[in-house]
Amino acid sequence: MSVPDQASPAPATDDGPLPSFLMDMDGVLVHEEHAIPGADEFIKALTAAGLPFLVLTNNSIYTQRDLAARLHSSGIDLAPASIWTSALATAKFLADQRPEGSAYVIGEAGLTTALHDVGYILSERDPDYVVLGETRTYSFEAITRAIRLIESGARFIATNPDPTGPSREGSLPATGAVASLVSKATGVEPYFVGKPNPLMIRSALNAIGAHSETTVMIGDRMDTDIVAGLEAGLETVLVLTGVSGRADVDKFAYRPSRVVDSIGDLLYDVSLGGLG
Repeated sequence: MSVPDQASPAPATDDGPLPSFLMDMDGVLVHEEHAIPGADEFIKALTAAGLPFLVLTNNSIYTQRDLAARLHSSGIDLAPASIWTSALATAKFLADQRPEGSAYVIGEAGLTTALHDVGYILSERDPDYVVLGETRTYSFEAITRAIRLIESGARFIATNPDPTGPSREGSLPATGAVASLVSKATGVEPYFVGKPNPLMIRSALNAIGAHSETTVMIGDRMDTDIVAGLEAGLETVLVLTGVSGRADVDKFAYRPSRVVDSIGDLLYDVSLGGLG
């Protein structure tokens, strides 16, 4: 069974493992296809310091190479192996649960490629799973087929629970919204793999051989990035360049370890070898 590209395992010193970093992409590194000030410098500082990291995204549309090219066009250079998507996490989860199984997939190349890479067969005939991901072209026919397959006994998996996605024209229906439609029709709730499920965080930690007690999660959303990091046992940093604002923090029962204006504010900490 082949596996997706992964970053190298986290290095260690005589004092133990080096600090590791997980960070969201949209709202942390980029905003509407433009790099957030300090983002490129932060990635370069991590690389120069030899600190392990992965960029996480619930977006299942694109492959690692696609996303690396998107970041490059925004002015951020990143190896494809340094990106971990909900599609990769979903493929890893299914390969662990039911190796070399079959799935009916609603999604794009990021998801179908990840499933192929772990030995999954994509099929409409009696699949083990219906896997719902994000696409810009949800079709009534595909959703109807998914509903009927779930009614016939296929297990229901969704890459992430995000109800909407951004576009220049406004919000778009995303995986979570379509999953609700399918659940309403079938009475079956999906298992969501992506954030805020800490499973995605743990799969990312495993991909770089990192330890939760020495890893920091940097995100822009209290309800996905921060709670996922918290439940996985990570230190958490909320940046204010995305969805959640400073006033939103007190609305939640949990708090991030730190709140900063942007990822650029963490450059000094990285120069010292970590956050603390």
